[in-house]
Amino acid sequence: RLGRSDATRVVDTEGIGPDDEQPDAELGLRRARAATTLMLALPGSAYLYQGEELGLPDATELPTHVLQDPTWELSGHERRGRDGCRVPVPWESTGPSLGFGPEGEPWLPQPSAYADLAPARQRGVEGSTLELYRTLLRLRRELDLGTRSLAWIEDGDDHGVEHVDGLLSFALVASGGDVVATVHTNVSSVPVPRPPGELLVSSGEVADDHLPADTTVWLRPHPA
Repeated sequence: RLGRSDATRVVDTEGIGPDDEQPDAELGLRRARAATTLMLALPGSAYLYQGEELGLPDATELPTHVLQDPTWELSGHERRGRDGCRVPVPWESTGPSLGFGPEGEPWLPQPSAYADLAPARQRGVEGSTLELYRTLLRLRRELDLGTRSLAWIEDGDDHGVEHVDGLLSFALVASGGDVVATVHTNVSSVPVPRPPGELLVSSGEVADDHLPADTTVWLRPHPA
């Protein structure tokens, strides 16, 4: 699990620095997609917080008069609390609540940017966050990743992975010892050589010879 109702959305936590007043939306979304692609490859259960599949950010600029979280009052108006991640999820790109309810305004106002993130705008669009999640969940089921064993890929392991700083790599292994997939996340700020294998899914655009920063890929090993 990456997100929950009592914490700032992952798109924002991954896109803001200690001195930033507002998150970097593009950076935050890129890192959030990479983190989710890594998380959904892990064995065990996986949990998603509503809105993550759309790449929703927090509503960070809610007017103070609409805030409802008791934290706002209890902190003497110093901390806004959790309202930013509790704004209703959009379903449609138009309407008073963007399809969340049948009529009327929602209890917390939705940012105008939410209209472009609604499923109605993302469904069937190649590269959209919604379609990435759908692909990840489909492959997770097909490859039965929740039941696999995890084996870290170390320098010198027989996976053809070149050891470089900032590259996190592991393999998902079936009970018979066969490698079902390898997963690689570039947590550095520069591109790194792309490991070998057939591309199954990626959190962002990748090239044949390198893996961009803040990007995760699932690869199927080439036949021996």
